[in-house]
Amino acid sequence: MMYKNEKEVGAGIRAKIAEGVVKREDIFLTSKLWCTYHKPEQVVPACKKSLSDLGLDYLDLYLIHAPLAYKEGDELWPKDANGKIILSDVDYVETWKAMEQCVKLGLAKSIGISNFNSQQIKRILEVATITPAVNQVECHPYLNQSKLIAFCKERNIVITAYSPLGSPNSIAKEDAPAPLKDPKLQEIAKRYKKSVAQVILRYLIQHDTVPIPKSSNKKRLQENFDIFDFELGSADVAAIDGLERNFRVCPYSE
Repeated sequence: MMYKNEKEVGAGIRAKIAEGVVKREDIFLTSKLWCTYHKPEQVVPACKKSLSDLGLDYLDLYLIHAPLAYKEGDELWPKDANGKIILSDVDYVETWKAMEQCVKLGLAKSIGISNFNSQQIKRILEVATITPAVNQVECHPYLNQSKLIAFCKERNIVITAYSPLGSPNSIAKEDAPAPLKDPKLQEIAKRYKKSVAQVILRYLIQHDTVPIPKSSNKKRLQENFDIFDFELGSADVAAIDGLERNFRVCPYSE
């Protein structure tokens, strides 16, 4: 919803279904509830709007984009005169209760959260009749999220790792620490005869996360899938664990 690309994504999916290239059940489709739609009465209509734009009948996964609400209205990024985001006082716990209706109405097969920490997840679990299936968070060798991963795993919540490569050429600032250029990762990649990106993605999979790298380059898209013919040894996993520096590409500060 926030990226304003659901119509295009839906058109692409429907075209390939019509061509017989894929079936709907072959695709796992995720969308998110944006921060200006956190009021409980807005949630189901927002999900229906996403499905209408996609031209599809259901989502496989629907996420709350973040644990904070913005002022309700047509602006995706409502700001005051000083350029500061205007927040709403809607409690994401109430938003979650409405998210459960999306499952009960058949609009989404599963629901989850994004950018939630352990304390925020605990508040959700206190009221949930449907446990979040997923928590999508930034996760890469410089922010390995080991404590959050363990917390979620104990509660059967899958971690989806966004910005797994540090978002080079995308949202990362030019002077931001770059995992792809890390000497230790380059050394490990050379030994396994893999790219640094492949080593990072393999590391994240071995840490029980689902990494979602972004690329529009066909060669790199294929390379990102080619990570299931090797496994990192425990010493190499420990070495990558040691790269943790609590660095966030997306600090999520207002």
